[in-house]
Amino acid sequence: MSHGPRSGLAAVSAALLAMSRHLEVRDVLKTIVASARELLDAQYAALGVPDDHGGFAQFVVDGVSEEQWKAIGPLPRQHGILAAMLHEARAERLADVRKDPRFEGWPSAHPDLVDFLGLPIRDGDEVIGALFLANKNCPKPEGSCGFTQDDEELLGILAQHAAIALTNARLYERSRELTIAEERSRLAHELHDAVSQKLFSLRLTAQAATRLVDRDPSRAKGELQQVAALAAEAADELRAAVVELRPAALDEDGLVATLRTQIQVLDRAHSARVTFAGRGVKALPASQEEAVLRVAQEALHNALRHSGADHVDVTLDRRGSGAVLRVTDDGSGFDPQAVRRAGRHLGLVSMRDRASGAGGTLTVESAPGKGTTIEMEVPGG
Repeated sequence: MSHGPRSGLAAVSAALLAMSRHLEVRDVLKTIVASARELLDAQYAALGVPDDHGGFAQFVVDGVSEEQWKAIGPLPRQHGILAAMLHEARAERLADVRKDPRFEGWPSAHPDLVDFLGLPIRDGDEVIGALFLANKNCPKPEGSCGFTQDDEELLGILAQHAAIALTNARLYERSRELTIAEERSRLAHELHDAVSQKLFSLRLTAQAATRLVDRDPSRAKGELQQVAALAAEAADELRAAVVELRPAALDEDGLVATLRTQIQVLDRAHSARVTFAGRGVKALPASQEEAVLRVAQEALHNALRHSGADHVDVTLDRRGSGAVLRVTDDGSGFDPQAVRRAGRHLGLVSMRDRASGAGGTLTVESAPGKGTTIEMEVPGG
């Protein structure tokens, strides 16, 4: 049994191992689709997870560029062949999907699909997805399908394991949601205990300064300095708590769009010019995307608050299957030899911890008066 450039037990094993390596639903879906397309040597592959309203909660494609996907438009509805796979729960293998009586067309920007192989993904009696491939890379006699019975059986094996991987990922995400809810509750208590106490002290100190400002300006000045210190401590408490929460924008928009939006906001809010460029970056495992975002936020905070920079440049470039984040400023810089002091002051320890925790590396280049470059590389999935 041959299936293009990768064939045999080793290829099947590699695909199954790739699916089991991820815990995030989004990562599992992408891995299933990419594995199926490569294993069966097809031009296109897609996987749809149905919602309860006749559409798809998630729809992942492989073989279509991001520009093509945007041009295609909204997610498809559950009709035609897709509906048959979801509702009748059977395999579909067609020589020309366009000639099937159930075919209802597609948007003008959609690639032209001909031979077609699709299977439902089932968890017991429940259909939890539809996986399909199109345009097998092989010679096809007139009127025949490039996908064979062997291909259908192989895709069936993949679909069974995909159901397991997808179910496990859903269970993981549900457990994480519970953990996040518990963490939010804990943070709420901590904020109440720590921040509210500082704000109460700040209020009392401000009142004392008001009473002293006319009869003892010197003491009033001291009280106002204490107000500033308490306000800074309260801000640090809030910032530390917020940083521990995963931003929803990552799940909704992805890393590149989230970074671009946040940097546009910073550019408007600060006198320094803040720019961003993202080049060819593919989606990363969720833990790596969060780590990259957190390091970017910390590095930007340092550059904008402590370095006196006029310009801060952020780039995110593809490197192999991973990515490289680079945050460069033209600010005051610091002496890398004073690593302990700088590490505490600039959050370098936490940035390195985040990078290593995501399987990546962090390097820092700086010199007094020469600005700073922080570079983080993650391996991808």
